[in-house]
Amino acid sequence: MSGAILRSLLQALMVVLLMTVIVFFGLHMIGNPVDILIGQDVDQVDRLRIIHQLGLDQPIWRQYLSFLNGAVHGNLGNSFVYNEPAILLIFQRLPATLELAFAALIMAVLIGIPLGLLAGLFPDHPLSKMVMTGSILGFSLPTFWIGLMLIMAFSVSLGWLPSGGRGATVTVFGVKWSWLTADGLRHLILPALNLSLFKISLVIRLTRANVREVLPMDFVKFARAKGLSPLRVVLSYVLRNTMIPLVTVLGLELGSTIAFAVVTESIFAWPGAGKLILDSINALDRPVIVAYMMVIVCLFVTLNLLVDVLYKLLDPRVRVELKA
Repeated sequence: MSGAILRSLLQALMVVLLMTVIVFFGLHMIGNPVDILIGQDVDQVDRLRIIHQLGLDQPIWRQYLSFLNGAVHGNLGNSFVYNEPAILLIFQRLPATLELAFAALIMAVLIGIPLGLLAGLFPDHPLSKMVMTGSILGFSLPTFWIGLMLIMAFSVSLGWLPSGGRGATVTVFGVKWSWLTADGLRHLILPALNLSLFKISLVIRLTRANVREVLPMDFVKFARAKGLSPLRVVLSYVLRNTMIPLVTVLGLELGSTIAFAVVTESIFAWPGAGKLILDSINALDRPVIVAYMMVIVCLFVTLNLLVDVLYKLLDPRVRVELKA
């Protein structure tokens, strides 16, 4: 067990290192931040001085080695735009993105699993067919269009929910959270719903497919033959075995939700890390971009390890193999 975790950590370290190489050298190829950061009215002397201060006058390989040296000591560089530590900027915005991503995932689980169970247990029912048709729409409609329609419907036409911003927040352990206030929850509903629609469709279809696969198995037939109630059979046997592949997918989907919340944050003016990275890409703010990618990769690695642990807890066959 410990050996497998150690191998996973070493693989994760190699992935992070490879990612820094790709992002660092890729950013060097697509543009020069000097052209964006320094105006045309700056004279040549000041221009050269600013380039030297930013370290952009050095060869790219030397810049990369300097970055690695700083990363080992916890310093990922200062933002070219904000002149603040890049990692600090990301950690200031990351709680808002985590809040949005977890809210979207909770919505996907609370809505998707019951609807998927319904579609799997009663596949010929008209309501099940409606659910599966709706899941296709969730896959097909673009996120930005759904976000705009949600704003038009619930903010402009009905006036029920705010169209943007994070609302009132409460600071807990030095971190601002909006879900702890009524106004913050009202601001959270629309962006979380917009971000969760694709996940809801995914959970519905995965749950339905897994339920249809588990129902004919012998242990379900044996449970029914013992005289257990249909509800207990579904909860204790069908749902538990359905959750094994769902946990794996949802763990990875949480990482992708955090990484790709950029569109939703832009539409609803949500002040998260996604909006920060979008602004940084437009300004070619290399330290922020590289630091953000490192945080996301480390997040994916952590989620993968947690998924492995949960998988072992849910599936007794894995535990038996590990003991053997």
